[in-house]
Amino acid sequence: MGYLFTSESVSEGHPDKIADQISDALLDEFLRHDPESKVACETMVTTGLIICGGEVKTEGYVDIQKVARETVRQIGYVKADYKFEAESCGVISCIHEQSPDISMGVEREDIENQGAGDQGMMFGYAVNEMENFMPLPVELAHVLLKELAAIRHEGRHMSYLRPDSKAQVTVEYDDNNVASRIDTIVISTQHDPMEGTDAQIQKRIKEDLIKILIPRVRKATSLPERVRLLFDNGFRLLVNPTGKFIVGGPHGDTGLTGRKIIVDTYGGRGAHGGGAFSGKDASKVDRSAAYAARHIAKNMVAAGIAGEMLVQVAYAIGVPDPVGLYINTFGTAAVDMSDDKIAAKVLELFDLRPYSIIKRLGLKNPVFQKTATYGHFGRSPYKAEVEVYYTDEDTYAKVINGSPHHYKTVEMFAWEKLDEVERIRKAFNFEAASEEKYNSVKV
Repeated sequence: MGYLFTSESVSEGHPDKIADQISDALLDEFLRHDPESKVACETMVTTGLIICGGEVKTEGYVDIQKVARETVRQIGYVKADYKFEAESCGVISCIHEQSPDISMGVEREDIENQGAGDQGMMFGYAVNEMENFMPLPVELAHVLLKELAAIRHEGRHMSYLRPDSKAQVTVEYDDNNVASRIDTIVISTQHDPMEGTDAQIQKRIKEDLIKILIPRVRKATSLPERVRLLFDNGFRLLVNPTGKFIVGGPHGDTGLTGRKIIVDTYGGRGAHGGGAFSGKDASKVDRSAAYAARHIAKNMVAAGIAGEMLVQVAYAIGVPDPVGLYINTFGTAAVDMSDDKIAAKVLELFDLRPYSIIKRLGLKNPVFQKTATYGHFGRSPYKAEVEVYYTDEDTYAKVINGSPHHYKTVEMFAWEKLDEVERIRKAFNFEAASEEKYNSVKV
């Protein structure tokens, strides 16, 4: 029996996402000074005010106010009319030192046996529905808002756009769990005051979205042709359903770090352990283990072991090895093994101690602010040069304006790499039937 499935995304200007970005910008800045920094940073944003709190252990100094303001500026909150503006908003820091009870369990003389920073369960998920092994509804919601943000920043069209927006996509699936059409797209976007009635304003924005946004989304390089064709089957577009959306951002709704964990992950597909990501360094398994679980699930599905996979890993605080690993292939396994046998094989293949995850994925580097918008998963991995304020064997110096600056090449979104496919196939004694199957997409 067919069904409808819905996922949402929120823009970089959404109040909760502002908070996430500030928290991760602070984390990155601490890591630029000291890669051993332990950070659990929370942010709240409201009318004219940013409050940063949490626990930090570091050898470096970070100008909290400067980082927060620059983050808000980059998002686009630069006008007094928004009632939340980079230069004039207040910034309060309530950050203090990390509890010694936590650091005692995490830090060990044998660094390879560092304990997990907390108890809990984390999930990773992958499905062969898109080339990036993400669910279609949440991927479409992200693309819609990325393109809408690009239109706003470019300033050539829809000059009335303000930073806050949300998108929601409902996809119709057939009896075989294959996407057959886009049923409904909901876009709520903040805008400047405009002449006309609410209905007239709503009509103008809708027409612009149809004429400007939707064609850009259809041309997005991240979407294969088969997905673009889903827009041709007719869909309902709902725009600012309340009629207008002038008051938004932190003035319209208080934002908090970690309130968009479903947007950050799989849009409601798979499962979620409840722990947020942003503002946490990688010793917190809420973040690092969720990245590791996604890395495993994505490589397993890419290897052809299953068409869909959910990976759960669980930890106890201060204990290095996971206390449990669970895998569900939803009946899509292509190997003659039960899910528990697949899980046992995965434990043999992947070292899931926090130290090993952090080392494998390069999570002591300042790579986190980019994750704070449009999802932590399904992104394209790439290498980037980042400035750091320490020296080690991996850093190199450049002389700029007569002064040495230190840089490091880091991997962004390393958990999205398909670097374990061949090792997995060999371990499972599995050969993909063909390259067509290997690259298959369900839509």
